[in-house]
Amino acid sequence: MVDGIHDHWIDPAAGKWTYTYHERVFAYSPVEDIRNPKAKKPFKKVNQIQYIIDSLSKVAHTRRAQAITWMPTADPATDDPPCLQRIWCRLVADDAGGYVLNMNTHWRSRDLYKAWFMNVYALTDLQRTIAGKISEKINKPVAVGRYVDISDSLHIYGSYFKDVVREIEKMRQSPFTGRAWESTHPAFMMMTDDAREKLAKDPDWFAKARE
Repeated sequence: MVDGIHDHWIDPAAGKWTYTYHERVFAYSPVEDIRNPKAKKPFKKVNQIQYIIDSLSKVAHTRRAQAITWMPTADPATDDPPCLQRIWCRLVADDAGGYVLNMNTHWRSRDLYKAWFMNVYALTDLQRTIAGKISEKINKPVAVGRYVDISDSLHIYGSYFKDVVREIEKMRQSPFTGRAWESTHPAFMMMTDDAREKLAKDPDWFAKARE
């Protein structure tokens, strides 16, 4: 989501991915036929995340700092259109002379058990990145604020029910603080740093690890 490490998997003509979220928000360019590599691309690519950074750096209170993924020209006809629809950001002044970056995301459909967690991690990591870029541009501290996640359909598929039951039992037996780490936890940081190093050497490392 943040670095576009899977963008090279986009190859709908070969039956592979039709998009990544990184591609949609960092290089948005609507087309009529997403599976045709020769389809006309009437618009130049738009880096919507850079737009958010520039907008909020220029006018902190703007309500226009958003990015979208949906392509009404192509997505309705595809088998697997984006779940994430929109990212909206807003700066709020704090008492120390800096700002807090709040983010809302809107999703049309979500797999609660197997997708929601990593979706949220990716978006809040993007939120952290945006906050840092704005801070650099305005030369003021910008902290990561609240994250609001709006899902029109948040569901668990029937094939996962047995696995979900086991997870619910764990939740009943231990407090949340005993089952979760903050992203700044040393063990978590060690794992993510290790993953970044492996991906830098081999962009397909994650896919191979899952096989």
